[in-house]
Amino acid sequence: MRTEIHTFLQQEIKYLPGVGPRRAELLHKELEIACYRDLLYHFPYKYLDRTRFYTVREIRPDLPAIQVRGRITSMTRVGAAPRERLVMSLSDDTGTVPLVFFKGIKYIAASVRPDTEYVIFGKPTLFNGSLNLVHPEIEPLARQEEGFSVGLQPQYPSTEKLRSHYLTSRVLHKLMATLWAGLPGQIPETLPEGMRSRLGLPSLHQALFDIHFPQTPELLRKAEYRLKFEELFYLQMNVLSSKMYRKNTVPGFRFEHIGQLFNDFYENHLPFRMTEAQKRVIREIRRDLGLGRQMNRLLQGDVGSGKTLVALSAMLIAIGNGFQACMMAPTEILSRQHLDSVSRLLEGLPVRIALLTGSTSRAERKQIAEGLMEGSIHLLIGTHALIEETVQFRNLGLVVIDEQHRFGVAQRAALWQKNECPPHILVMTATPIPRTLAMTVYGDLDVSVLDELPPGRKPVMTYHYYDMARRKVFRFLREQLALKRQVYVVYPMISESEKSDYENLERGFAIIREAFPESEYTVGMVHGKMKNEDKDLMMRLFKSGDLQILVATTVIEVGVDVPNASVMVIESAERFGLSQLHQLRGRVGRGAEQSYCVLMTSVKLSQDARKRIEVMVETNDGFRISEVDLDLRGQGDIEGTQQSGKGLRLQIADLARDGQLLQFARNQAEEILEADPLLNKPENHILKEECARRKTTPINWGRIG
Repeated sequence: MRTEIHTFLQQEIKYLPGVGPRRAELLHKELEIACYRDLLYHFPYKYLDRTRFYTVREIRPDLPAIQVRGRITSMTRVGAAPRERLVMSLSDDTGTVPLVFFKGIKYIAASVRPDTEYVIFGKPTLFNGSLNLVHPEIEPLARQEEGFSVGLQPQYPSTEKLRSHYLTSRVLHKLMATLWAGLPGQIPETLPEGMRSRLGLPSLHQALFDIHFPQTPELLRKAEYRLKFEELFYLQMNVLSSKMYRKNTVPGFRFEHIGQLFNDFYENHLPFRMTEAQKRVIREIRRDLGLGRQMNRLLQGDVGSGKTLVALSAMLIAIGNGFQACMMAPTEILSRQHLDSVSRLLEGLPVRIALLTGSTSRAERKQIAEGLMEGSIHLLIGTHALIEETVQFRNLGLVVIDEQHRFGVAQRAALWQKNECPPHILVMTATPIPRTLAMTVYGDLDVSVLDELPPGRKPVMTYHYYDMARRKVFRFLREQLALKRQVYVVYPMISESEKSDYENLERGFAIIREAFPESEYTVGMVHGKMKNEDKDLMMRLFKSGDLQILVATTVIEVGVDVPNASVMVIESAERFGLSQLHQLRGRVGRGAEQSYCVLMTSVKLSQDARKRIEVMVETNDGFRISEVDLDLRGQGDIEGTQQSGKGLRLQIADLARDGQLLQFARNQAEEILEADPLLNKPENHILKEECARRKTTPINWGRIG
């Protein structure tokens, strides 16, 4: 029976009655539905309550979609093509309401019979002061009473293109009914009977029926819970088994001791006292490095939390044990910044550092290659240039990857394949990751969190002003400039090719120049269209203090550390995502002085934009911001989820709302894998089969190779 059902569900969708080749092509292209199974797992996103009937007298324009029962008493075609419309009158014992149709008039007019009872379902609207229903669903009462539209009616995700070809949510539901009626038997179970019984879960067959054809809200709730749990449980099973396999089988260099180099640095060269969070994370890393298994650790911490110092400490442990280390950053600016800060911190210590980027000369590359193979270069800092085949190390023991979400999996893997025995991996991100994403996107990594700012750092004060308050903002900027501070003014540039964005930047630059004349202030501009050398020069001038105001696009989001810059003005802040706003704000507040972030917006703000602005003003907590960001944008659009070439696409669970269930599913998976790591026990046979089947989809989102 399992084989028969499996074969049935693998059939191409074009063979389902009502589909055919043309519709199949559209379903595949628009919704990735290629076979019967894909349709079965195309879940509704909401349900309309079809349990209540309204009378015509009860209809109000503020009501949601409603259903009314009555007779069509008249039908008139008004106007001429292409603006022709069909107007029907629906009457019951309490009154009459017009039904208006603009599309499919010929078909609708031919299919509706006067003096026949119909059920109408649609949203009431007002037109010229009169109530009507525009393009409602219309169905003979006799057919509705067969049960197809009774109760909770599922609404399926569709697209404009599908709807234009009459593949509406309603049609998708009809196709689902056709599919279900043709099932040759019960859908095989995917969870062990003991687990289902213990957790009180309905069978998979029952859950799939109730999700598509719910008879009661309670049955729907149980079906959703079962299907969400299963999806999150198998996600965690594969992530955790991958993590367990790596920890048990992938060897790593054993760094026997912490080393004199680290001790000397810690005791004599630290410029300030480490935070307790930094000490805790270094202990976690030190423990990993001494186990003889490859470390694969994610270090996440807000902007300014001291990740670089932690990474440097780890690299000193590697060098102190006779190994080399490297640090890869996404841009040349950031690489140079790391070189500057690391060189300052290591001044006087016997560590030779080199920088390798796309602009490194051929002669310098030759020297670096020789130094790496001899082992005389202990620490290499650079960009993607580090992964070139010509870059070979004598004994690479630790790889640090900064802003890791900007690198693809293949790029990151190329680094640790430079040794037969893979080096330890420390990946860092200044983009706080919600707890639920950390358990999924990076679920097979060990995670360390820096949740404390270094002493002396003051939280950035954030304010929101509308465009009409610009004079007040400029007055504040002059006050800060008089205190010898520096200012960023950032404009959005969604795409460097967007002409309007470029014009906005240039117009903004002109406004700033007019408000802050050259005779009193120095103003510079930087954007992505500039040559790299011109961009670097402008940023160096700002860093040295020769520029007081830097007008820029988001190219300054990462890579500029100017402690004297105390104000960040973000123009058209409503056009930025929360994560990007938070990253931009992190460019100030890097010195001891109080810093400020000013969010400028138009008066007209969408609900989501207003929420983003409010959250930015309320808190500096990157993790709180990341949770709100996940809730607003959804899991598939969060930065960092494109690790495997695909977003994190869950079919029914929602990481923003199902965090507790995810934790519960993870606990269940951990319990099973701890007792039976290879799933060899008879009761876990079904789990082993299902894990293997689901591994055909990339699931180890955080894997470094």
